[in-house]
Amino acid sequence: MRSGKNIVNSNQVCQWALEWLLHVELLKSRGRICTATVVWSIVLRAASRTVSIFAACQDLADAPSSQAVYDALVAGLPKTRQVLERRLNGSLTGRLSRRMQRRKWQVAIDWHLVPYYGRPAKSRNELYRSRQHLGTTRFHAYATACIVEYGERYTLALTWVRQHESTTTVLKRLLARVREIELKIKRILLDRAFFTAEVAALLQEERLPFLMPVVIRGRKPKKGRPHTGLRRIQRAKAGWYTHILGRGKKETCVSICVAYRTYCRRGEKQRRNQKLLFAAWRMKGSPTQIREIYRRRFGIESSYRQRRQARIYTCTRDPHLRLVFVAISLMLRNLWVWIHVTHLKEGGGPSKTLRLERLRLKRLLDWINQAVIALLHDGSTFCADDDD
Repeated sequence: MRSGKNIVNSNQVCQWALEWLLHVELLKSRGRICTATVVWSIVLRAASRTVSIFAACQDLADAPSSQAVYDALVAGLPKTRQVLERRLNGSLTGRLSRRMQRRKWQVAIDWHLVPYYGRPAKSRNELYRSRQHLGTTRFHAYATACIVEYGERYTLALTWVRQHESTTTVLKRLLARVREIELKIKRILLDRAFFTAEVAALLQEERLPFLMPVVIRGRKPKKGRPHTGLRRIQRAKAGWYTHILGRGKKETCVSICVAYRTYCRRGEKQRRNQKLLFAAWRMKGSPTQIREIYRRRFGIESSYRQRRQARIYTCTRDPHLRLVFVAISLMLRNLWVWIHVTHLKEGGGPSKTLRLERLRLKRLLDWINQAVIALLHDGSTFCADDDD
């Protein structure tokens, strides 16, 4: 891949990915064949092909067995979640430049639910219960913090969410990780699941501006009775209003922005209007500007969509190992962003131009697969054995 004087090839991409994973310091060499580099290479091949570890080892002549790879991964896992998350988050942000610490960024925080159809490994709290999706109500849940500006959509932090943990507990962990890397936050864009008085109070204590959709809960008033609270604001015109969340000692004052968007359903010519309500604090702008600011939050949804392109299939019940696989997929996506910013940009400084079509994520993953084959295969023709 050429961009002016910069050249990026498959060997470089694979080497960078291995360096990022070796920086985690999770694995130790287990013999002459099952070294840390070999194990991570097989894991990268499984991610790049979206297959299991067994399938990644199946047709490589010089690779160890899939059981040996799993044993090496399990043996390297820390005993506590805190240590494991700290090391994995280090692999996500280990290559962030100092330039990023000089300015403020818009950061989105969201949940990511991975459907699960088995039993928990040790405790029922390992699984997160939610409404039915893809035939199950049990999920492995993860929360991430991600920069949502074009060309700089780095995933900054990842944490595993258990059933008994509240949104404020998860939010504190993510914000603590962002502070560790000394990244300045311009504003926080949150999902509707975070619309609670506790979350609003926490962000106000941290002096962090935020924006999130409003969720109207409770029964509708009976016919003939006036609307109050959020339902009254919902019937108001576009503009800014004041609302108090919570009751008693947990009251928190926020601003409610009423905005509109127009859309057209498939097959229809007539456009429709939809009213949108946003809860905000220390935010300024017209309702249209607020609506456009919140649209940037959907950049974190793109990170989840791209994560599925590097998903490692597994049937393990170990939640820590599953967390490692999720972190690897996000790390590969961060590597893709980093390559565009540092090697494939046009121009320099604020006037730089990013062209993401120069190297698509799928091509990057194909390059990694090719580099691993060159490393762990003897060049013979791939074939299948007949046991009959």
